[in-house]
Amino acid sequence: GNHVLSPGESVGKGLTPEAAKDLGLPEGIAVAASLIDAHAGGLGVIGADVKGHNLPCENQPITSRVAMICGTSSCHMGVSETPIFVPGVWGPYFSAMVPGLWLNEGGQSATGKLIDHVVRGHVSFPELQSKAAASAHSIYTYLNSHLDLIKKSLPVGFLTVDLHVWPDFHGNRSPLTDLTLKGMVVGLTLSRGLDELALIYLATIQAIALGTRHILETMQAAGHHINTLFLCGGLSKNPLFVQMHADITGKPVVLSKEVESVLVGAAILGACASGDFASIQVCS
Repeated sequence: GNHVLSPGESVGKGLTPEAAKDLGLPEGIAVAASLIDAHAGGLGVIGADVKGHNLPCENQPITSRVAMICGTSSCHMGVSETPIFVPGVWGPYFSAMVPGLWLNEGGQSATGKLIDHVVRGHVSFPELQSKAAASAHSIYTYLNSHLDLIKKSLPVGFLTVDLHVWPDFHGNRSPLTDLTLKGMVVGLTLSRGLDELALIYLATIQAIALGTRHILETMQAAGHHINTLFLCGGLSKNPLFVQMHADITGKPVVLSKEVESVLVGAAILGACASGDFASIQVCS
């Protein structure tokens, strides 16, 4: 076919009788032109109302924002009124996320998966599991608390002054675009305890945040003007992950009250296709 629809436009005559029967929904109910999952998350969070919070993006167009969808991997969504070509960053794609705007999409191939890999592969992981279970906390909540215990007088981030991770265990998607890159850890000692597990966990999160900073700096050098990060996805529920991104990028981080931003984006599409809202911009 050659009939192109923008996200949120109504497709055909709505749900077919066969599909309606299978899904248990009314025949003819509106069906929206869809989005990639990460794009739906970006749509669900990037237009959030932030009035009254004294953020640099307040009263600024959404082109001043980046939506970061962070889970197993991470995507960094930035929009612009004119096409911007960013080395190592996908796009620009017209109307791919927000109709009428160009989308650039940076990404990290392994983020949540990398943290999980590093933590679960450590010799002290069984000890972590048992102590977290005994305290009725997740392993990551326990690790965050443990870091607070050992940080002494300096902020948590300074604990890894002698420990550094290169996070491209699964290659680099943006902005280096090199699938042959591998991971690296510098500063290991012979210590094998829970303190060392907590430190390499922290260093891994910092490495991911530094990767985000590299992507943002590359986007800004190409012409984007970004001043605020909007995070969603599983990793955005980890306060340490959020704090390290704020500290390392030097930008404020906004978290949506509705944690399932991908579902919000999908709902926005449906609300437009049904005719309840005239456009994605109005709905979001």
